[in-house]
Amino acid sequence: MSRDTCQRCPELRQARYRAVLFDQRGCGRSTPSAARADADLSTNTTAHLIGDIERLRELLGIDRWVVVGVSWGVTLALVYALRHPDRVRSMVLAAVTAGTQSEIDWITRDVGRIFPEEWERFASYAGVEADLPAAYARLLDDPDPDARARAAYEWCLWEDTHISLTPGWEPWLQNEDPEFQLVFARLVTHYWSNRSFLSEDEVFVNLDRLASIPAVLIHGRRDVSGPLDTAWRLHRGWPSSRLVVLEDAGHGGDSMSGALVAACDEAAHG
Repeated sequence: MSRDTCQRCPELRQARYRAVLFDQRGCGRSTPSAARADADLSTNTTAHLIGDIERLRELLGIDRWVVVGVSWGVTLALVYALRHPDRVRSMVLAAVTAGTQSEIDWITRDVGRIFPEEWERFASYAGVEADLPAAYARLLDDPDPDARARAAYEWCLWEDTHISLTPGWEPWLQNEDPEFQLVFARLVTHYWSNRSFLSEDEVFVNLDRLASIPAVLIHGRRDVSGPLDTAWRLHRGWPSSRLVVLEDAGHGGDSMSGALVAACDEAAHG
C-alpha cells in the first residue's frame, strides 16, 4: 500500500492495525533514487522486491500477515503470495493488475483508441509506435538531464490522460516536481520494458498456489487504464477471492479508499 493511501485513510492508523509500509527500491525514501543518472537498475527487479518484502517480514518477526496492494502493488503482492503462500493470511487488492504483457500493451498502445490525439503525441515523442516502454526507457537514460526531464514529463502526461474516466477527476502527475516525474517514469518504463520481470501469465498459471488464501479484489468500473477484465479473470480462477466492483471509481478515488478500509477492517477481524 502506498504511504499516501494510508494518509487518506485515518482509520488505518488506529490500534487494531500494525501497518507495515515500505518504499520500493529507487523511489521515495529508498536510496539511491532512480532519478539519479548513475542509478543502477540492474538490481531493481520484481525478484529483488519480493526478497526485500520477505526480509522485512523476518526483521519484524511477523509469522503471517495480511498483504495489501494497490495498482502495481497488486502485482507485487500476488507474486509475493505465489512465492511465499505460507506467510500470507489474507489479501486486500485494489485497482487490480497482474503484470501481463497484454496489460502493458493496453496501457501504452491500445487505450490510444480512446485518446488518439494524446497517444499520437506520446508515441511521436518516442519516435516509435511499438514497445513504447523500451523507447522511453532509453530516453530516460539519456546523459542530458534536460532530455531526461522532458521524456519523464511526456510519460507522465500520457499517464494522466488515461488514468480515469471519473467525472471531476483532475490530472496530477504532470504537476509534480521533475524529480518525482523522473523517478516514476524511469521505474515504470524499466519494469514494463522487461515485462515486469515475469513470465507471461505467471500469476494466472500459478493461481492454484493461492487457493487457500482469502482475498478481496476491489476495482473501478471506470478504470480505463486497467480494465475490469483482469480482476474478473483473477476472481474466476481464485474461488476464495471476492470481487468488489465500484461503479463510480476509476484507478483510485474516494470510494476506492473507503472500500479498501472496509476490506482491511474485515481482514483485521477475520
